[in-house]
Order: sequence, then C-alpha cells, then structure tokens
Amino acid sequence: MKKIFVITTALATSAAATPAIAADLAPRYSQPEPAYIAYAPLYNWTGFYVGGHLGGAFSGNNNFSAPFAHSNFNGRFLGGVQIGADYLFTPNWLVGVEGQYSWLSGRIDAVFPDGIAYTNNQSGLGSITGRFGYSWGPSLVYVKGGYAYSNNNESLTFSNLPVAFAIAGDHHNGWTVGAGLEFMLAPNWSGKIEYQYYNFGRATFLMPAIGNFTTDDSTVKLGVNYRFNWGVPFAVRY
Repeated sequence: MKKIFVITTALATSAAATPAIAADLAPRYSQPEPAYIAYAPLYNWTGFYVGGHLGGAFSGNNNFSAPFAHSNFNGRFLGGVQIGADYLFTPNWLVGVEGQYSWLSGRIDAVFPDGIAYTNNQSGLGSITGRFGYSWGPSLVYVKGGYAYSNNNESLTFSNLPVAFAIAGDHHNGWTVGAGLEFMLAPNWSGKIEYQYYNFGRATFLMPAIGNFTTDDSTVKLGVNYRFNWGVPFAVRY
C-alpha cells in the first residue's frame, strides 16, 4: 500500500507541475517575429550647397571679323567656386539656382593688318543661372542658363606703345547656357562634370575704327559640392 501511495503521489505532482512548465515555456513561442528592417537608398538633392571647380576655357577662332588675325585660340586654365540651392519637387525632378565664378589664366590676343595689337586679359567669368534636372538614384542630369559676366582688362598697342581706344557695345554682361552630370559620392558630397557656354555679344571699335569682335567662351569644368541637405535624409530606415 505504501508503494502504491508513493507512486500515486509522484504522478499527481508531475501532472500538476506540467502546466506550470508549459506556462513558462509558452511565451517563448508566442512572441511575434522581429520586424524586418530595410534601408531605402533615398538620395536627397534638396538643400544648399557650396563647392569648387577646375577646368579649361576656349575662345572661338572667328571672334574677330576679317581681315583681323586672331593670334591666340589656345585653351586657358580656370578654377573657381560655386554656391547654390536645389529643390526636388517630385521624386525625380529638380529645380535650382546657382551662382558661379571662375578665375582664368592667360589672355586673348589679336593683331590687325596695320600693326595694332589688341589684348584682353580676361581674368574671370561669372554667372547666375537657373537649373532644371532629372535625378535617378545617385545621378542627376541637368541643364542651366541665365546671366553671365566677363571681367575684361583690355588694351591696344602699336609697337608696344599704348593706343587710346573706345568701344561700342557692352561685352562685360551677357548670357550663358550649359548642361552637366552630377553624382552623389556620399551623404553630403557630390561630384560633377559640366559644359558651359558664355556669350557677351558683339562690340565695335569706335576709335580707332578697326572693326568689330565677339566675346564668347566655351568651358569644361570638373567640380565637387558639399551639400547641406534638408528634409529626407540620404538613407532612411523603415
């Protein structure tokens, strides 16, 4: 009888303990699975930026009307800075504004048949332009256009002696158009390659009356921008 009592008591105790153990283990299997965390590579072009650029400038070989001889068509080195702001108004389309200034090396020369030499130490090119672009992922293709400025320092000489002159036509102020490709290198850094054309109109020598000329420049620039982004970060988690 004692053996039967001990076995019965052990079985009853085991049966009573089983629900408690199950209760302890149940929460482990009833907890929901951890939420899946994904990263969306959203590239944010909206915000201010500042940067710099290097490149070259090239003048056309038909700037001076015949019978003038334009003696210097060689490319000139340029380097400068830019500041701007962009706004991504849809997931892909962008509008912006940019101010840019480039310092130029070298000069433009022309020698006339009567021996008078014209020199333009064009020291800088500036522009204020609107920008319109299309972005996909880290890439942005854009066009730009607006106001342009040329910093001209001109002189006429004959046998290396200065000659007084007067010019009709403002070839300091003009217009510019361009296009480029920009690529997001890091959350706040982007690099770009850009072509920009500047035209400052036609000017005429009034004194001495030796003809007219056009001031224009084609430029190619490589640049980098630091971006102070607004709104949606470079990459978000959801």
